[in-house]
This record gives sequence, C-alpha cells and structure tokens, in this order.
Amino acid sequence: MLKWEYALLVRRRQAASTDTGWEIVFIWYGPDGSMIDVTPYGDTSLAHLNRAGDQGWELVAMSEDPSMPGSSELHRYHLKRPKATAPSPRQRIRGPGRPARRLPG
Repeated sequence: MLKWEYALLVRRRQAASTDTGWEIVFIWYGPDGSMIDVTPYGDTSLAHLNRAGDQGWELVAMSEDPSMPGSSELHRYHLKRPKATAPSPRQRIRGPGRPARRLPG
C-alpha cells in the first residue's frame, strides 16, 4: 500500500526587521517536524515549488490566510510525496529441476 509524507511551504510578507519596508520569508515545515528558513534558496514561490518538485514533492493545495490583510500576507503550499519504503527482502529463485536441499540431522 502506498504511503505518503507531507510538508508545508509557508510564504510570509511582513514588515522588515530593518527600516527597508517589506520582506518576503519562506519557511519549510518538513515531514520530520523540522522548520527551516529556506528564504536564501529563492525569492519567489515558484522557485521554491520547483525546487521541491525536483525532490519529488507534489503540490496538492494552496491556502491564503484571510485574517491578515494589508500589513502582511500568509500563503501556505501543501505538498506530498510517496514515502520511501524499505525494499522487501529478495526471494530466492530455484532453477528448474533443482530440488530443495535438505540439511543432515
């Protein structure tokens, strides 16, 4: 059965910490619970989504927080990808006409 793992990319437009006006910040919430500032990896949502796509992530939903009009914006990009599974053990294949070997004892 196919299992999924999920991640979240958050784009926030907020007042800059310096006196330069506005800044855009991108935060990645990984399936392991990690929270990483990925702002240095790109300056647009598309750049970040394309990078995530290269790593096997698929965009499944996007939402905008309507409670933050004007002074800031908050966009959430919900992503998923198939969860990596451990390979199943290989079965031994017996050639035709070769009987199973019995151990003495």
